[in-house]
Amino acid sequence: MPKTAVLPLLVFLAVGARAQTGYVNPKLCAACHSTIYGTYQKTGMGRSFSKPALTPVDIASERGYTYYHEASDMYFEMEVRADNSYYQRRYQMGFDGSQTNIEEKRIDLVMGSGNHARTFLHQTPRGTLEVLPLGWYAEGASHWGMNPGYDRPDHPGSRRAVTYECMFCHNAYPAIPAGPDTLEAEPVFTGDMPLGIDCQRCHGPGGPHVRAAQAPGAKPEEIRSTIVNPARLPAARRMEVCLQCHLETTSFLLPHSVLRYGRGPFSYSPGQPLADFLIFFDHAPAAGKGDKFEIAGAAYRLRKSACFQKSNGALQCTTCHNPHDVPRGDAAVQHAVQHYIAVCRQCHTAGGHTAQGNCVGCHMPRQRTDDVIHVAMTDHFIRNFPVHTLMAETPERHETEATAYRGEVVPYYPQPLPKTAENELYTAIAQVRQQNNLRSGVARLSSLLAARPSTRPEPYLELGDAWRNNSEPGKAVASYEAALRRRPDWAPALRKLAAAQEAAGQPAQAIAALRKAVQLTPADPDAWHELGQIYLRQGRIRDAVAALQKALSLNPEIPEAHNSVGVLLAQGHDPRAESAFREAIRISPEYVEARTNLASLLPDDMAVFEFERAIRIQPSYAPAHLAYGEMLNGMRRYDEARQQLEACIQADPNLAEAHELLGVVLERRGRENEALAEYEAALRLRPDFARAHLDVAYVLERRGDVDGAVKHLREAVKSSDATTRDLATGMLKKLGR
Repeated sequence: MPKTAVLPLLVFLAVGARAQTGYVNPKLCAACHSTIYGTYQKTGMGRSFSKPALTPVDIASERGYTYYHEASDMYFEMEVRADNSYYQRRYQMGFDGSQTNIEEKRIDLVMGSGNHARTFLHQTPRGTLEVLPLGWYAEGASHWGMNPGYDRPDHPGSRRAVTYECMFCHNAYPAIPAGPDTLEAEPVFTGDMPLGIDCQRCHGPGGPHVRAAQAPGAKPEEIRSTIVNPARLPAARRMEVCLQCHLETTSFLLPHSVLRYGRGPFSYSPGQPLADFLIFFDHAPAAGKGDKFEIAGAAYRLRKSACFQKSNGALQCTTCHNPHDVPRGDAAVQHAVQHYIAVCRQCHTAGGHTAQGNCVGCHMPRQRTDDVIHVAMTDHFIRNFPVHTLMAETPERHETEATAYRGEVVPYYPQPLPKTAENELYTAIAQVRQQNNLRSGVARLSSLLAARPSTRPEPYLELGDAWRNNSEPGKAVASYEAALRRRPDWAPALRKLAAAQEAAGQPAQAIAALRKAVQLTPADPDAWHELGQIYLRQGRIRDAVAALQKALSLNPEIPEAHNSVGVLLAQGHDPRAESAFREAIRISPEYVEARTNLASLLPDDMAVFEFERAIRIQPSYAPAHLAYGEMLNGMRRYDEARQQLEACIQADPNLAEAHELLGVVLERRGRENEALAEYEAALRLRPDFARAHLDVAYVLERRGDVDGAVKHLREAVKSSDATTRDLATGMLKKLGR
């Protein structure tokens, strides 16, 4: 009888909510497969997720070390507390030279094996995971550095969430709340988190296998039939076991894959056609993006190789790699190199190479990845003569509206994508999801849904997003309403509907939609925050305060809510406004709106400090330049004020207030003609801008053009501002009009 038959019945217990899907505690595998289980735990996949105390990164040895990130002017420290808990601490230096904007977050989990990098995570009371900014890299003698995407002044701090898509490839399947099989589900994790990619990611759910092994008299073939052995799968299905995580066409702004509607985020099982779970997309061939080399693109690069394309499925990842073990020690590494050479020579003779020639070193060289600049990896695009080898670190690439790819998004895998109505719909969605091909994509998606209406709500939500991004809120409203007819209790759709309704000039309907959303999801802080914001914009102050306070009671770390509370307090000249703005900045030091609001309350020297920081973080933020210019004008520092106002206009040429104030500054420097041009520019943008009419009237009156001055004064007296109105009235009386 197989020894598995003596396993105690408690081994059937699975982890968290995975029981119903047949997943079990992976430690059960060790009972029968102890050698493989033991070596697998030492692989990168086996160590992909861990507790901080279990990682080889000796955080304790870094006590006292401070990492300074110049771009964001932030300092980071790793700490081990007396209770052996781990923390990442962040702070800045304030106006008076003391530490400010201090954040201390516990490190609950670690993502990454440490073969290349590790990212530290904090779990919130709501069950979400936050990425902490400072990471660890193995390259060289190992070093600390900012996580990918963080090497910038306005990085997201600890507010970047670990999505289900992230977790899919970095860990075993976790326990999650029931029902996140539609778009917009918050990535919440429940129960104990798995620690590392386990056997079941490649072999499928282990429950049936364990039960079969425990059955009295079970035969080996019966036991084997209850588990997936990738080696026995057809070549395409076998390769897809690896492709599920190692085929990312790009991590930059493009929907590299689209999950099919109705599929849970962790519902793929080895042996299933991967295309039944998701479809991969890529840049169009003519876009010139074909040579991208990114950290999760090993299979993408391999598939470009003639060796792979001509092998008819024979060349697999496992041709070279043993997923159950990795070479350790110099002798083992050399043995692995010889193994790789032997694999190559199954098809390629040595030719002019020496017998010791390392095929991989020349034809698959290590390169620095485009998207994670502190990591270098083997390039799996096998070529006779690689075009270049790039190992020097380069500045991190940050895509903007101006630099992001704009063009057709094409199906990549499976290739060819079967021509079905469903696949045509997903291809249209890929055009608009990240706005790569928005204008033609929204028309295509709209036409498809008009010709073949869907019973599912998700396509209509995506269409609504596309219409909103295309600045057509009225059409977005209709699309969101179509989604809600198919699922009336879908709170994310209600929130999006509210945003579109407000943009379409329907604030009452928007408030009603948000009120329904908070009724459906009363524990969602973001829904309450959005309700508070629309109340604020509609002048319903008491309602706004109540909704914002509710949001902050559910999640005290919503900087936008603190900023809005500060705005309300400042309107009433309440001194607590400063504390609200400072708390918003403490949570998100990159939050330039809150910094600008805070600066407007402070004494001049302290205000200059905050304005300069805001502009350093986001040089294109026009309101900071405008408010700073206004303050400098009041301080009679006219040349500096002019510089700020010109920068404001460069950032936003349509800001009438900036043109008017620049005119005032120019006039005070004796440049009346230029000032008049700015006043006129302000009036072209806002014909009812009373203060600009008054400014023009003063200039024209000095030039003797009384009739012209009177014309503008009669517009100025319509002002709702008493000071402007009184000045215009007085000047008309002076002119006898």
